[in-house]
Amino acid sequence: MDKFKRCVSYIGSKAAAFSAALAVSTMAFSGCGKALPEVTLSVWCPQESVEAVEQMITEFTELHADEAVFHITVSEEEELSCKETVLANPAGAADIYAFADDQFRELYNAGALLEITREADAIVAENGGADNGAIRSATVDGKLYAYPMTASNGYFLYYNSAYLSEEDVKSLDRILQVAEENGKKFAMDFTSGWYIYSFFKGAGLDVSLNEDGMTNSCDWNSADTAGVKYKGRDVAEAMLKIAENGGFLNCGDETFVNGAADGSIIAGINGTWNAVNIEEAYGENYAAAKLPEYTIAGDSVQMCSFAGYKLMGVNSATEEPEWSMSLAQWLTNEENQMTLFRLKGEGPSNVKAAASEEVRAAKAIAALGEQSAYGYLQNVGGSYWTPTNVFGTTIAARNPDGTDLQKLLDTMVKGITSLPEDSTGTE
Repeated sequence: MDKFKRCVSYIGSKAAAFSAALAVSTMAFSGCGKALPEVTLSVWCPQESVEAVEQMITEFTELHADEAVFHITVSEEEELSCKETVLANPAGAADIYAFADDQFRELYNAGALLEITREADAIVAENGGADNGAIRSATVDGKLYAYPMTASNGYFLYYNSAYLSEEDVKSLDRILQVAEENGKKFAMDFTSGWYIYSFFKGAGLDVSLNEDGMTNSCDWNSADTAGVKYKGRDVAEAMLKIAENGGFLNCGDETFVNGAADGSIIAGINGTWNAVNIEEAYGENYAAAKLPEYTIAGDSVQMCSFAGYKLMGVNSATEEPEWSMSLAQWLTNEENQMTLFRLKGEGPSNVKAAASEEVRAAKAIAALGEQSAYGYLQNVGGSYWTPTNVFGTTIAARNPDGTDLQKLLDTMVKGITSLPEDSTGTE
């Protein structure tokens, strides 16, 4: 994909008059031997944030107009795929890029993140302190390597209150029942390890990144784990029963949003990035809540979730480290986190922004806060994603080949705990 298919240079378009003024200033200063330096920077962010980021950059360049002539490009790069794009060519990546926190460790291990040395203590304090999850997701050995941007990279339940009551949405069984009775659907993406974690963690099973920063530990195929009531097979059977229900639909973001809009989907598990779209779709019946309980081995257990963050990193290969840090700090400050909240419904990591009345009144943020009691920091290596995708896809398809569930679990865990394919295993 052409990463520069949408690109804004601050020597044209809306900033043309401003840049012309800067050029005049430069010539004037040049006559006195004090020419302003020219600073060239590039920024990657998701497509839906490009316009807002462009405006933030315009404000930044105006603020520092007497310090430099800026040439800043903004290009589309999805946060979920950013790691792969950066690691494919670190030197060719943007000076500043946004990414999900689960990519942090691999970007750090590859040396692709610049240590944040400019006003690091202030950034830590503004985002809740060293023990806050947002800061912990961006630090190694007490050193900061990225700027927290949002604290809402988790998931919860959206629902249409014309069909479902607050009592109904406490139980996944009940949600599925109401959906099927009304010829509607409950939506969840079973093909993503990000979402199916909710079932395994709810059952007391776990997955985590090892100290080597590359491999994972995982007991999801456990047949007998001390202190854990449920086996991996119990979880797989519960998921298969859900997939077989007539009220269930396995789908990703786009299908969920479209289904909410056309009325075919009355509830779904998703995140704050779709809050604006789902609120528009459900209108006055828009509602949100923590994840429901699901049935496993005859018991009802609370679904858990990953609690994640979105970060903005500075490329260690940047030729303008000070200006890159300055711009990244600006793009993630209190005011601009509020801009992202208003644009995308993303919950701020900045503590002042998060405490604002406007943020606290948002239904999606409130639901995420309720779910946070059952949320866990996303801490997995790259080997986690493909095996969970294969397993979840098979379950969503109702295990069409009739493969023994324990075999499916064993294969998945073998993949999760293996060394990443792109690693040589050497230091």
